[in-house]
This record gives sequence, structure tokens and C-alpha cells, in this order.
Amino acid sequence: MLHFARWKIALIIVVVLGGIFTTLPNFFPASTVQSWPDFMPKRQIVLGLDLQGGAYLLYEVDKEDYKEKQFRQLVGNIRRALRENPRIGYTGLGIQGDGVQVRIRDAARYDEAERRLAELVNPLNSGVFGGAAVNEFVLEPQGDGLFRMAFSQEGLDMRLASVVRQSIEVIRRRVDELGTTEPSIQRQGTDRILVEAPGESNPQRLKDIIGATAQLTFHLVSQEMSASQALQGRPPNGTMVVEGNDGQPYLLDETPLLTGEELQDASVAFDQQTNEPVVNFRFNTAGARVFADVTRANVGRPFAIVLDNEVITAPVIRQPITGGSGQISGNFTVDGANDLAVLLRAGALPARLDVVEERSVGPGLGQDSIDSGKIASIVAAAAVVIFMLLAYGQFGVIANLALASNVFLIFGVLTTLQATLTLPGIAGVVLTIGMAVDANVLIYERIREEARAGRSAIGSIDAGFSRALGTILDANITTLIVAVILFFIGSGPVKGFAVTLMIGIFTTVFSAFTVSRFLISMWVKRKRPSKLPI
Repeated sequence: MLHFARWKIALIIVVVLGGIFTTLPNFFPASTVQSWPDFMPKRQIVLGLDLQGGAYLLYEVDKEDYKEKQFRQLVGNIRRALRENPRIGYTGLGIQGDGVQVRIRDAARYDEAERRLAELVNPLNSGVFGGAAVNEFVLEPQGDGLFRMAFSQEGLDMRLASVVRQSIEVIRRRVDELGTTEPSIQRQGTDRILVEAPGESNPQRLKDIIGATAQLTFHLVSQEMSASQALQGRPPNGTMVVEGNDGQPYLLDETPLLTGEELQDASVAFDQQTNEPVVNFRFNTAGARVFADVTRANVGRPFAIVLDNEVITAPVIRQPITGGSGQISGNFTVDGANDLAVLLRAGALPARLDVVEERSVGPGLGQDSIDSGKIASIVAAAAVVIFMLLAYGQFGVIANLALASNVFLIFGVLTTLQATLTLPGIAGVVLTIGMAVDANVLIYERIREEARAGRSAIGSIDAGFSRALGTILDANITTLIVAVILFFIGSGPVKGFAVTLMIGIFTTVFSAFTVSRFLISMWVKRKRPSKLPI
């Protein structure tokens, strides 16, 4: 086992030097690393939230808000279905409790009404592979012409799962737009989303950006009556009263002409006349066509731009707008206009998110953690180095060199993969140092036993490595199984510990068995020993 082919020697040297090379930038400030030549590595280890500070936000999907939105949409769909020719007379259409209900006036049309309403249950899957079909809503005839539609439990669960997935993607786009590096955004439980943004210096702004629903819609302003009259009485069917950001109420058509989903781009600009910040937006091809048709058919009428149930502006359509672009003005600050542009580009959240837990970790606390981790690592490494020197002499020096290569390889892999190093991750590194030495101790004790049994120096070394290999692999494979389980089941710091531990297991086996054996083979070739100094 002490013979190494040339390609193996070259491979070992390349791997070890590669670890040192990729770890090198971590010893210098980021500003210094960026000034290095292009052929030099510039990536540094990404520190986790507990090491460099930042924001920790735990959100929960507001189920009631989501259900209300879906019910409002369902009301509109029921109205359209019953008004189709031949029209079916109805009354009392609206949200009642945890569902939507409507009463059909003509008893002779009950069956026809039930058939039309049954088409609105919105199947979410067709029950393939023998499973039961799942509909979003269930239709419940109550008798005497009264029909009620409510969420099915399976349909609501599937919808919430979809809402969480969509929200994670929207949040990721918003956080990326802010330039936050290496955010961690993941699902927790059935309806919660955890956001960790290491290094975020403005947690409140991050919270505002993530928490905004950013539902943008365009509505025609109704001219059936004034908003004040609607507030005093009852708004006409198909209309709603929405308050503006100036406190003025507006009576709007309930059905939006366009939504933010048709936007292609949004950017900050300055009004040429007032020099105030505004947000320019541009529709995609389909949205531009609809916008042109709507403005062409409604010249002289005001239309409102509504963001999260608040009228931002309500200009009058002076002429058809065929270019597919527009402008939102509303006494914005520069930061406010920039944040709105970010929200519009990232898209709207499918439901409101409520903050369940929030924490801000200051950079000072993170620096304390780094300093403590450094001290622990240095003390652990020094203790191990001294022990190996005292216990195994020259072989202890070789074990310490292999240990150093192991540390460089761990940090080299972490740097290359841009894995996030957390405080538990540092604990994983310290644990790996102990495991690496443990492997060397196993090998050296085997070598001692073989030497005491009368074998030659080379024979003892060869037998020691061969017989210790099985034990080393068994110990590391069992630890690897635990680390993999921690990675897939754990979250946050636990996952960071598991990543560091898994990387450390591979580098430990490589350094303790391969690097140590290579160094000892070089020593044997040079010294030609007749007796082992161990």
C-alpha cells in the first residue's frame, strides 16, 4: 500500500494545493481580494446569519385573506354564469360566513342553475391512478332555491400548498432585486415561510418589501353615482368603493380591466414637469393590446390604478394609449418609487403574509460568535497537535500535516460551493478535527501492534493502514448517514452543521488515510528505516 503511481501522487498534490488555493481569499479583506488578478480565486466563505448578523423573518399565509379573495372572485364567476343567455334570475348573491351563497328566484330553473354552478367547483386534479378527484369548491344545494359554495378541505389544503410555493418564488425575486447575498428562503410546516438574510443592513426595508402584497389592478371609475352617494347607500351591483392614498373615496368597477400579471417591466423615472419620482411600467404584448382597446373605448373616462386595495392615482383617459406603457405617480419618495418598481417587477403575492416571528442579529454579536469559534478551533487544534507530537513523535508530525490539509480542504470546499458557514458549522469543523485525529490514532496503533508482533517496519506500516481502513470507513459511513438525515430533516443551523459535517467526513477519510499514507511513503523512501519511531 506504500506504492503510489505518479498520477496518484500528482492528483494528491493537486487536491491539497487546490484546497489551500481556494481557501486563500478568506485570509484577506474582501476589498483586497477584489483587486487581485483574474486568475486568482476571489470567492470567500459565505457567513450565516449568526456570524455576520442580518434579518430572520418567519411568515405565515393569511388563510382568511386568501379565502376572502377567492370568494370575491367566485362571486363574480357566479354572477357571470347566471347572466349568460338564457339569463337566470337570482338574489342575495354574496359572501356569507365561510362560503358564497345565492338564491334562484324561478323554481323551474333550479336544475339549470345547479348545472351552471357545478361548473365552477374548479377541479384541481382528475383523480388519476385510482385516486379521488379533488375540487377546490363544493356545491351544497340548501333547498328552496338556495345554493351555497364553500372550500373543500382537500381543495383548500392543495391551494395553500400552491400559495406557499408561489410566495417563496415571489419573495426570492424580491430579495434578489434588493441585492441581498445568499438569502435562505424555505418552507416551514404547511403554511409558513422562513426568510434569513445574512448581512442585511436594513431589516425593516426587507420586511416592508416582502410583506407587501403588491396586487396591482386597473379599474374604470364608475359613473353610475358618486362615491359619497355609494357610501351613504349601497354601491350598485358590480362596483366597489375604494379609498385613495389621498383619503378620497372612489367608486370603481369591481372587475379589473388589467392586473399586474400583464406587466413586463417597471422602473423608476422622474416626471419632466414636477421632477417628482414616478414609476414607469410596460405591459406585455397581450396586456398592451387589451390596454389599447380599453383606453380607445373609454376616452374621457377616468380609470384608477389600484395597489393593494388603495387607489394610487385616477387619471382621465385623454386619448387611446396604444404603446403599452404608462406611468404611476403618487407623491413618491425616491426610495418609495424604487421599492414599488421592485415589487411590480417581482410580481404580486398570491395571499397576504403575516409576520409570526422576527429577529435582527447585529454584526457585533456575529463577530463575537466568530471570535469564540476561532478561539475554540485554535485551542482544539493546538491540543490535538501537541498530543499527536507527544504520542507518536515523527509520525505525529505527519498526522498534523494531514490534519492541516484536512482543514484547508474543508474550507476550500465550503468556499467553492458557496455553502453558508454558521456557528454550528464551526462546531462541525471542530468535530471533524477530532475525527481526523481519531483515524490517525487508529492507524498508528495498528502499526504499533504489527511492529510489536515482529513485523518489519514497512510490513507494519502496510498492515497498519490495511487493517485500519475497514474500521475508519465504518465509523465515517455511520456518521455520514446521521449527517444526511440531519440535512434533509433539519433546517437553518442544523442543516449548516450537517453540511459541514458531510464535507468533513470526505476530507477526513482522504487526508487521514490517503495524505498520511502518501507522506509516510515519502518518509520511508528517504529514511529506509529498520525500526519505526513510534
